[in-house]
Amino acid sequence: MRRRPGRLSPWRTPRRSPPVSPAILVDGVDLRRFEIEAWRARLSAGFQDFAKLQLLARESVGVGSLPLLDDREAVTAALDRAAAGDLPDGLPAGLESQLGREFDGGVDLSTGQWQKVALARAMMCDDPLVLILDEPTASLDAVTEHALFERFAGEARRAADRAGAITILVSHRFSTVRMADLIVVVDGGRILETGTHTDLMARAGRYAELFGLQARSYR
Repeated sequence: MRRRPGRLSPWRTPRRSPPVSPAILVDGVDLRRFEIEAWRARLSAGFQDFAKLQLLARESVGVGSLPLLDDREAVTAALDRAAAGDLPDGLPAGLESQLGREFDGGVDLSTGQWQKVALARAMMCDDPLVLILDEPTASLDAVTEHALFERFAGEARRAADRAGAITILVSHRFSTVRMADLIVVVDGGRILETGTHTDLMARAGRYAELFGLQARSYR
């Protein structure tokens, strides 16, 4: 099929100019001055909606950092950071076990186990500048989630002290949210309140109302 002059090919998208304003600054430096690949290498994320990558267990975790895909030490460390260090012990061939039923001899995991694999995948970047955790433990019980985020909170503070790193946690469980140094309450795409848990409780606003409602359900 020939393309008419002046018209876009249906399988190509137009080249867009970079935004002029507002700018995104990283430690005061315009993000557009960073090499894209170098910047992406310092980002990591774990999400509520995760992919069940039916690969070898080592690969399903390791793809979180392709240069370390075959590095068993790095994969094991990532599993430990995701509190899933014992996961390979329950697999027939450990890290070399085939995951998923789409392959002969493949092992299926529980939803919680799959989520731990996805969380470990996010942990393959061991020194991210920005780590986003968006309800990454939704399939785990509340006790396990709380223990995990206590660990994440400690690691986040150490990373912040060491390199100015930021951990962004999205959660509806206030037992987890209250650990954050800064809480941002969002409703309808707008920021309603910001502050620490203590600050927001003292204001007796939306955060305090929701915290009280959730706390009463556990009594």
